[in-house]
Amino acid sequence: MDKRNLAFGKTNFILLAIGVAVVIIGFILMSGGSSTETVFDPNIFSARHITVAPIVTFIG
Repeated sequence: MDKRNLAFGKTNFILLAIGVAVVIIGFILMSGGSSTETVFDPNIFSARHITVAPIVTFIG
């Protein structure tokens, strides 16, 4: 494939990959322990899940 046919240049593809990686990291930060009907995990309301992870995802 010729370079003229690509939509982005090398720098743009690198920035795109970094952005996707940051979004994936944000979603990983949002994941947490599971709560069942008998066991409640209070860590789902931590600052990491509610504040940090959405900000990281938005930046990505």
